[in-house]
Amino acid sequence: MDFFRDKTIIVTGASSGIGLASARLFGSLGANVVMAARSLEKMEELAHSVSPDASRVLCVKTDVSVEEDCRSLVDRTVERFGGIDILVNNAGISMRAMFRDLDLKVIRSLMDVNFWGTVYCTKYALPWLLRSKGQVVGVISIAGYSALPARSGYSSSKYAVRGFLDTLRIEHMKDGLNVLVFAPGYTASNVRCAALTADGSAQGETPLDESRLMSAEECARHLADGLRRRRKEIILTGLGKATVLAHRLFPRLTDRLTYSFIAKESDSPFK
Repeated sequence: MDFFRDKTIIVTGASSGIGLASARLFGSLGANVVMAARSLEKMEELAHSVSPDASRVLCVKTDVSVEEDCRSLVDRTVERFGGIDILVNNAGISMRAMFRDLDLKVIRSLMDVNFWGTVYCTKYALPWLLRSKGQVVGVISIAGYSALPARSGYSSSKYAVRGFLDTLRIEHMKDGLNVLVFAPGYTASNVRCAALTADGSAQGETPLDESRLMSAEECARHLADGLRRRRKEIILTGLGKATVLAHRLFPRLTDRLTYSFIAKESDSPFK
């Protein structure tokens, strides 16, 4: 896939999961990779796995909920590599609690990271992406198409990201910018372990059997293929595609089926 050779790609949330898998794949395909996450030490430990050529990897300590961090991320990328070809807005957090029990600071945290993090990074990268006729990606979720109970803040933030990116696509449809909404569905990662509970503390363990989910590496391959083809939207997994279609055609039935699905989770919040 020579498409990625020598392109400069920023990946937020690059220290684990889909972000790390994507950074490694882009690096293996000859891209300049900018890894952005809150843990600089962790990224620096992982940088050699992204590319054996240290000159092609830049690690930038970034809290995407902080606007100035996002501005600095873009500035340091351009200073090092001269421009930006692809921005992958992947950084995100999840939650698991009924809204009635939820401290509102949890929803604020999710919106700050998932929505505002995407907005901040895109805002400062956009002039360079327009110059390169590049691509911006938002990694959302099936929960950004069909609401997921006990994840009110998560679904809200992902719906918001989808609306933002769809609007951006229309605004720049004559400018050569490609905007990709990427919805992986359930993917094996640490996002559910780190999901926030009602009081804002980390859940600590996943309610799902992670071994049965799509791997982060497979997800990254789908992302790379979508970028190569300049796709506008990608919805992954059979369950994910069925859920999105059912939500459009049979919303009430989908609500009932979703309720039943979540009720079967280990330690379901419905119980």
